[in-house]
Amino acid sequence: MSGSPANDAPYRLIEDVTFGENVVVYSFTNLYGCQIGDNSRIGPFVEIQRGVRIGANCKIQSHAFICTGVEIEDEVFVSHGVLFINDKYPRATSDGMLQTEDDWKLLSTKVDRGATLGSGAVIAAGVRIGHGALVGSGAVVTRDVDPNAVVVGNPARTLTG
Repeated sequence: MSGSPANDAPYRLIEDVTFGENVVVYSFTNLYGCQIGDNSRIGPFVEIQRGVRIGANCKIQSHAFICTGVEIEDEVFVSHGVLFINDKYPRATSDGMLQTEDDWKLLSTKVDRGATLGSGAVIAAGVRIGHGALVGSGAVVTRDVDPNAVVVGNPARTLTG
């Protein structure tokens, strides 16, 4: 699919999305205000929010949540149920009123080329996952991951050989 596809599948919201060539988006997705690179695949039950950039040749598996502030470079694999966070101090209210965009600080997160994020991983706000790194299933990443490192656990720690 290229260009801006219509909301023709059941329960699929696609609004103001820039698609590269040969992108595949499965049903039951929620994509808005983001960019998806060439040859990438977006699985079902995925949400990609405004301002997110997904590179070329990426696979985003089902139930992933990619929030505003995230940049994913080319050739990245985001497995099932991966969650990104963009705020270190989330609150519903400020002085008894629901918070607005002015009440919190957006922190950017970057996933470098060729990284893999295992099922159920949680990626905290403001971190960088290095080129070719592997984040194990269920890991909670709270700090930067070096290029080609393998991290596991909660909090995620680098495996030593």
